[in-house]
Amino acid sequence: MGEKLAFYDMDRTITVHPTYARFLLWMALRNKPWRLLLLPLSALASVAYLLRLVSRDELKQINQRLLLGSLRVARLAEPMAAHADHVMAGNIRPGALAKIAADRAEGYRIVIATASYRLYVEAIARRLGIDDVIATDLHVSRGMVQARIAGHNCYGPHKAEMIADWMAEHHLDRATCHIRCYSDHVSDVPMLELADEAFVTNAHMPMRLVARAQGWPELDWPAGTAAPDGLAPPRLSR
Repeated sequence: MGEKLAFYDMDRTITVHPTYARFLLWMALRNKPWRLLLLPLSALASVAYLLRLVSRDELKQINQRLLLGSLRVARLAEPMAAHADHVMAGNIRPGALAKIAADRAEGYRIVIATASYRLYVEAIARRLGIDDVIATDLHVSRGMVQARIAGHNCYGPHKAEMIADWMAEHHLDRATCHIRCYSDHVSDVPMLELADEAFVTNAHMPMRLVARAQGWPELDWPAGTAAPDGLAPPRLSR
């Protein structure tokens, strides 16, 4: 057998709550609270998405443009570290930590594969002791992070493609690797289908129905502690 790989979705798999909307709100509150006045425009963009007038990627970029704008790369280290500490303090499932530790003890290389932005995921991953991240990237131009996705949103079939690209980049032959995958959401079925062992975690009912049809084990990890900020953010597409 070649390398053992364990791919974990992040939002609602490792975390209790989705991180994308909370990240946007956290950054807006910290840096430019006036941007919260633009939340009604975000709600209109969500309606446009539901009406299929804008794509998921476009909605994500609109929300970032409204609540974050462009970000100077040189000034990101401190807020990304502070945000990661905020997530670790109250938005991580103890059961996920235990499973990650168990996989690591069995010799698995742990990889987070998430639709969330690499911009903030890597700092969270470091605190989890995870070195490898596959995530949604953003364009950087003249030292500024733009509200524009670079490549694909790491979601649905694109996540499975990005995992395959990552494996090729690291010279990992699928035929000789043993893969475990973990996710809560039906959008990750393409990723789970890559696995030798697929696990459905903390899932919504559509994902549970797929799991039962496929014979995939269902894992339920209690939330542990509640998110400390008490925010109930709008449902912004991840």
